[in-house]
Amino acid sequence: MAKIRAMKAPKSVHVCQQCGHEETKWLGRCPACQEWNSLVEQFAEVAMPRPSSSGVAVGEGPQSITSVVEIHGTRLVAGIGELDRVLGGGLVAGSAVLLGGDPGVGKSTLLIQALAGLCASGTVLYATGEESVAQTAMRARRVGAARDAISIVAETDVEKILAHAIAARPAVLAVDSIQTVYTPALDSIPGSLAQVRECASRLVQFAKTTGTPVVIVGHVTKDGGLAGPKTLEHLVDAVLQLEGDGGPYRILRAHKNRFGSTQEIGVFEMVGAGMAEVTNPSAHLLAERAIGAPGSVVVASADGARPLLVEIQALVAPAVATFGRRTAAGVDSNRVALLLAVLAQRAACDVLDRDVFVNVAGGIRLAEPAIDLGIACAIASSARGRAIDARTVMFGEVGLAGEIRAVTLCEQRLAEAARLGFERAILPAQNAKRISDRSGLELIAVDRLQTAIGYL
Repeated sequence: MAKIRAMKAPKSVHVCQQCGHEETKWLGRCPACQEWNSLVEQFAEVAMPRPSSSGVAVGEGPQSITSVVEIHGTRLVAGIGELDRVLGGGLVAGSAVLLGGDPGVGKSTLLIQALAGLCASGTVLYATGEESVAQTAMRARRVGAARDAISIVAETDVEKILAHAIAARPAVLAVDSIQTVYTPALDSIPGSLAQVRECASRLVQFAKTTGTPVVIVGHVTKDGGLAGPKTLEHLVDAVLQLEGDGGPYRILRAHKNRFGSTQEIGVFEMVGAGMAEVTNPSAHLLAERAIGAPGSVVVASADGARPLLVEIQALVAPAVATFGRRTAAGVDSNRVALLLAVLAQRAACDVLDRDVFVNVAGGIRLAEPAIDLGIACAIASSARGRAIDARTVMFGEVGLAGEIRAVTLCEQRLAEAARLGFERAILPAQNAKRISDRSGLELIAVDRLQTAIGYL
């Protein structure tokens, strides 16, 4: 019997089917009518209805889609060009934006700086559940984002946060973070799947029914994904991810955006005064490039729709063990191993028995296949001790047969290289046939990896 009582829900009541007597705990015999086995468990209804069940329709009936007023012109600009670009031009009225990132990457710093710029549109309410009011104010002063129009409240109860928002009627509501917020209507702890889903639903409902943009900060798991149920990402209008790979640079990506493109990225640099915009990331990444050093190659990469010129460094050294060691920073180590095999079998450059180190200067991470040609040429340059011309840029995907495959955004890559003063580009032959704007560069079309290495 004790085991059965322990399994009962805390919000249930036992009602006698004979006399209607209610008992909070299960008993074998009704204490009122003394009838055996007449108590039946019933769950008590929650007194407060769940707001998420009412949706975001605010009582409106069906209407013609052509009669709906567009909201494209009603965007709130944060004044941070890199952030506004990723958002598609600014915050849309009634939108819900989820901002995620690793611990210490700068989510709260970027948020307080954005809120300072959004003060031009009205008052801003910042609800923090991770810091005290004094700590948040101290960070705002450090990054120069302290404004009279920013109201701070240290609160984790979503009902109280929404009550403050309804009373203050802010232009923007920010909640940091969704994993610390809870609703008393649920018994689970803050950060649980049910709490995250329900609290996010109520915040999204507030945004849709009042037209107030809501910015929600979210934690990530050890694998880098946003913590909580996948429903969280489905509920919001935009999902922004702030990434950093140990260096000073941070990249802001839009993994989802209902009001803009997901191909835009924003580049920031973490400095003492907060997050500084990097409007010309290619120039920053190439500022300290070693001229005339073997193993140094400039590749024209692309992140989303934005071209980036980065330096890839390679070092081939005698093996200290019986077999060669592979170390890669900023690129996939499996991709480096694949290129080493292609170099040995297809390009007469066998360094499989030597130690190979590959690094992307600047501390950023590259994942697209267009950097294959740059990695292979950097390794060959270091192995042969020949420096590559400092005015040469290259890009292209390398196949297992040693062929150079075409890549996307070819003209954008060439235009970025020409803007930074490069004079020659090594690119796939298929790309060279289709481009109409050479950007004043000398183009060297290659279809085999061995041919590209011959131009070193």
